[in-house]
Amino acid sequence: MSGFLFVVPPLTGHVNPAVGVAARLAAHGHRVAWACADPALVRRLAGADAVVFDCAGPVPGAPGVVRPPGLRGAEALRFLWERYLLPLADAMAPGVAAAVAAFRPDAVVADQQAFAGALVAERLGLPWATSATTSAEFGGAYDGLPKVAAWLRERLTELRTRVGDPSGTADPRSSPHLLLVFSTPELIGPQAPLAPHIHYVGPSLAGRPAGPDFPWQRLDHGRAKVLVTLGTANADAGGRFLTEALAALRDRAGRIQAVIADPAGSLSAAPDDEDVLLLPSVPQLPLLERVDAVVCHAGHNTVCEALWHGVPLVVAPIRDDQPVVAGQVVDSGAGVRVRFGRVTAARLGDALDTVLHDPAHRAAAARISAAFRAAGGAPAAAAHLERLAGESR
Repeated sequence: MSGFLFVVPPLTGHVNPAVGVAARLAAHGHRVAWACADPALVRRLAGADAVVFDCAGPVPGAPGVVRPPGLRGAEALRFLWERYLLPLADAMAPGVAAAVAAFRPDAVVADQQAFAGALVAERLGLPWATSATTSAEFGGAYDGLPKVAAWLRERLTELRTRVGDPSGTADPRSSPHLLLVFSTPELIGPQAPLAPHIHYVGPSLAGRPAGPDFPWQRLDHGRAKVLVTLGTANADAGGRFLTEALAALRDRAGRIQAVIADPAGSLSAAPDDEDVLLLPSVPQLPLLERVDAVVCHAGHNTVCEALWHGVPLVVAPIRDDQPVVAGQVVDSGAGVRVRFGRVTAARLGDALDTVLHDPAHRAAAARISAAFRAAGGAPAAAAHLERLAGESR
């Protein structure tokens, strides 16, 4: 029996992929614990009995880390690092060290944006794995942007001197021991790096608690069904886009039934509206088994979950890794990209018609789905972690 400490940022999209892996390890008799700045989030996603060590650190929506909705590009990246990721690492580091001392893990599993997990493990001489919950870092995101890449490396070097081993050399975003990427080269493309310690395991979908109640009886089996979602972190920026999406879908109500996730309540529809099911949240995984297309922000989890089910996409990236992931979707043939800030109902409707009726997009989605399923998901990731912990003994 080994012990695994999962170090995660308080972000749903980064916790969810680890949940299935942790559940598989626990089912094999291993000890599992978490370190996070939001223990309630982990327990909501991983189960009320999850062992969570509380770490200091900002959570989304906290004062000082609310990103202006219109921030894009380099400014958004700088804000993410300077106002969130680096302060989060500084704040979490003492809590991660305390968790290691109390739990005594055989290996640390550090999310690629939970830098403290990697740096503290390196400083304490523990083997650590990277949980790469987005593939953007491994798809040439900074090719042609050497100044941006250099700036990021400088910030990480400074962080290492504060919380890690100053003589260390490993990039905390990419473990030299084990890198688990929750995607496959079929989506990432030919630039996906290959090395013995890099394992593409595809999406990790197992071990999640039941989602919100959903009016399944209202789904119309005689029409194509489209899910529209902008994820858990974009409610502040999504009002205009959802309005255009609603208009495009109402224009096609004779042949399409829409399910729209609207956490901010920016839209309105009658409770008995049979053309548009408007809800603050949806049980995404079971719903994806029943839809024919997804319109989304190109968040890595949503994209991979849709493609796992062979569902083509219309992607409208907003910021962060989303433009890179959107590029992967388009380059793979599994979807169409539109401009988030400027899209009209007409343009969005045309894109939706394309992915619904052009068989090439569905065929590409099916090809990626087959690759994802062959990669092994949470069981494969757990097996790699078991080998890492065994080798350290």
